[in-house]
Amino acid sequence: MQTLAHFGDGGPGPWILFFPLLWAVVIGGGVALLRRTAWRGHRGRGPVRPLVEHDSPIAVLGRRFASGEIDEDEYWRRLSVLDEEFGRRGRDTAG
Repeated sequence: MQTLAHFGDGGPGPWILFFPLLWAVVIGGGVALLRRTAWRGHRGRGPVRPLVEHDSPIAVLGRRFASGEIDEDEYWRRLSVLDEEFGRRGRDTAG
C-alpha cells in the first residue's frame, strides 16, 4: 500500500503535510495576534461618551428625582421640557 502521495516512487512523502500545517500556524498566529492587540480594546467597554453629560440639566433632574426632591409626575413633566430644549445624545434627530 502506497501512502503520502507515493513516497516510495519519488513523491513528496511526508512533506506534503508541511504546507497545510504551515498555513494553519500562520492563520492561527494571526488570529491570536489580533485577539491580544486590536480586538481586546473593543470587548466589554461601554460607549466612549455617556449619553447624558454629568453636569447637564437632564442629569441634574435625574439626581433630584433619585434623591426624592421631586416626584415622578414632576420629573416626567420637566424631562419632556428639557428634552425638547436640549435633546438627548444618541437619539435619532433626523426626520
